[in-house]
Amino acid sequence: MIPIKQHPFYIQFTIKLFMVVLLCTIIIYAKNIVAPLAFSILLSILLLPVTNFLSQKLRFPNMLANLTAVLFALAIIATLIYFFSHQIARFLNDMPSIKAHLEMHYETLQHWIKQKFNLSTQDQELMIKNASGRAETKGTQFLGQTFFTITQTVFYVIMVAIYTFLILFYRHNIRRFLISVFHNTNEQQVAEVLVESKGIVQKYMLGLIIEMGIIAVLNSSILLIIGVKYAIFLGVFSAILNIIPYVGIFVGVLFTSLITLTTSSHLSDIVWVIVCFEIIHFLDANVIMPRIVGSKVKINALITILGVVIGGTLMGLAGIFLALPTIAILKIIFDRVDDLKPWGMLFGDDTINSFKVARLKKIMKIKLNKKTGAQVGPDSSVK
Repeated sequence: MIPIKQHPFYIQFTIKLFMVVLLCTIIIYAKNIVAPLAFSILLSILLLPVTNFLSQKLRFPNMLANLTAVLFALAIIATLIYFFSHQIARFLNDMPSIKAHLEMHYETLQHWIKQKFNLSTQDQELMIKNASGRAETKGTQFLGQTFFTITQTVFYVIMVAIYTFLILFYRHNIRRFLISVFHNTNEQQVAEVLVESKGIVQKYMLGLIIEMGIIAVLNSSILLIIGVKYAIFLGVFSAILNIIPYVGIFVGVLFTSLITLTTSSHLSDIVWVIVCFEIIHFLDANVIMPRIVGSKVKINALITILGVVIGGTLMGLAGIFLALPTIAILKIIFDRVDDLKPWGMLFGDDTINSFKVARLKKIMKIKLNKKTGAQVGPDSSVK
């Protein structure tokens, strides 16, 4: 049988492309299995220092240490769920006030449209009535989807807790298995990839949690100063959305602005919210993120956005949150495997300035001329 490396390039490329398509198809159809398992792997890596501390420093039995770490994580998740459910309940209780503010803004908007576009109030109401009639036909379907989403979330949390405990309990077996699979060829490389991936994911996720806490405090403080209702809820929610690279900040600003519109009588509050959130985002991108999260995951912006889009397409919201850690682990693997190092360079964020590019071109030209027997004169230039 002819090895794959000895086939022509187009055959190698076709085989690799087929494997990528097959992998994406498996992820799409098995996302209810893949997503909880992926979150469990990340959570188990994050909880690994806790289990090591409990077992080595406090002399907990291995099973008890793993169980305590998982229960600790569940307690934090339950606290967040209680906080958001309590804030949502408050929001629903204020529906009469929210409706009054919406009616006031609606009348202002109607008057503006009538002046600018010469569209009467009756025509505007007729257009809205037609749109709302189509929306009402989907009400039952929306309620069913909402119930399904809540049920699916509870199922995810339970499965993630179980998977995390089992991964922590059998982590040594899993590590030995992965090293044994590549025992004859790349055992040392696999061990290095496992250690490096664990360290980078731990530092990245811990730094991300600290950064999210700082952004939540800043957002909530600014909203409290402005006088926005549900300031803490909106500040924390926007900080969580900030985890999504490049997209989360805009979604957080849009969501906060809409809620501010429904709870405030002054349109200037929305302007202040947008300005302050953009300032916080600037500080986060240039000061907070580099200092706390650091440059542990050097992924360029193009690959990051593509990863978020592909992850969302394949697995929905779970894929968006899993995109960056997955890309980081892939880059570690690519950098360790000789045949995949070009992909690691493509994923990286090591930019080359124009001087280095010119020098690289000159070196390549000299090497090419040596092979062909030509000479580079003193007046040779590199374009």
